[in-house]
Amino acid sequence: MVARGRAAAGPPDAALPFFDYRLERPGASHRITVRDLPPPRATRSADNGPSMVARPSEAWPQAPAGFRVDLYAAGLTNPRLIRTAPNGDLFVAESAPGEVRMFRGVGPDGRAATSRRFAAGLKQPFGLAFYPPGDDPQWLYVGNTDSVVRFPYKKGDLEARGAPEIVVPDLPGGGLLRGGGHWTRDLAFSRDGKTLYVSVGSHSNVDDTDNNPVEFHRADVLAFDLTSSPDAKNLRVYAWGIRNAVGIAVHPQSGELWASVNERDLLGDNLVPDYITHLQPGGFYGWPWFYIGAHQDPRHAGKHPELAAKVIVPDVLLQPHDASLEMTFYDGAQFPAEYRGDIFAAEHGSWNRKVRSGYEVIRVPMHGQARASGEYEDFLTGFVTPSGDVWGRPVGVAVAKDGALMVSDDGSKSIWRVSYVGKK
Repeated sequence: MVARGRAAAGPPDAALPFFDYRLERPGASHRITVRDLPPPRATRSADNGPSMVARPSEAWPQAPAGFRVDLYAAGLTNPRLIRTAPNGDLFVAESAPGEVRMFRGVGPDGRAATSRRFAAGLKQPFGLAFYPPGDDPQWLYVGNTDSVVRFPYKKGDLEARGAPEIVVPDLPGGGLLRGGGHWTRDLAFSRDGKTLYVSVGSHSNVDDTDNNPVEFHRADVLAFDLTSSPDAKNLRVYAWGIRNAVGIAVHPQSGELWASVNERDLLGDNLVPDYITHLQPGGFYGWPWFYIGAHQDPRHAGKHPELAAKVIVPDVLLQPHDASLEMTFYDGAQFPAEYRGDIFAAEHGSWNRKVRSGYEVIRVPMHGQARASGEYEDFLTGFVTPSGDVWGRPVGVAVAKDGALMVSDDGSKSIWRVSYVGKK
């Protein structure tokens, strides 16, 4: 059964590891462990998608003390994933119109000094990556929903220099263009530039993949070898059983690939946690038969017992149904030193919880280590009104050349700039 609703009456319970938007506060720390997981269907699943409203005049994203939030760009169509070019230009995938936009500089009012349409005619673009890695890329790679393409690029380009070249011609699924399913395709390059990683979400919520061609090479992160020609070769599955790794990123020091993952729905308010984790080559993360270790999904009871011990428990468990999207490692110098190397991730917000959660940007402290220790913090909140209406939905996060954190928001169709101004 799916219960329809908007918000629950009564105060939130601060003692639980599971919480909702009413307890989101900049700087508040949270930790969910495997021991905290309830049994499946301990609560009825809710159909509680956001009631989008215009941003109220008094509403503004809230960051920890010492940080300032400016509206960098507004009036966009569908701003999704964002990436910073080595020269500091900000590139944004506008998925619905099939475009990539470019923003440059910061004016006295905190707004972008320059904005241009870099490329158009794309198919639900999402992932963006500059190649080769380093300070002088020659190409901008774009993850369409059904392919990977690249544009010639030189530092400072305001518009694409030519037509796109196809790198991967036929990604599995193809999203809305080919019968539904998760449609975003993020991209990342290995530090040596020899491997292209592509995340491909599942077609379904939790359909069995056995003898199911529509799920072939989905719920995976794929890897390709790069050659001197545009083509990426030697398709292989890098990690699997990952329902929807919407955001992927390479750790700048260790070189490990990380992912920000949307887990499955319809098992209750507090199952299954979304997560952020490093990905082990060849690693299996459970979908569709298991979740968060050897917990079997009751919809697949008794299937594949030989895989139960192989399911990898993710590094950081997030609130279930938060819809964790793009992630990035903070490599700037503007924020206080303790932020260096930490993860920021955009939580797009829930639809399958009785009371909303997500609708924020989170910080995962890394404590100067290559692996996370399990906790995370609210960083940028305030996108939900006290009555439960939603005016903003974070999607993308990127570190600007000056060290500010840039956040795309497809709810208010904006880009926010979070800068550190010091303690007052």
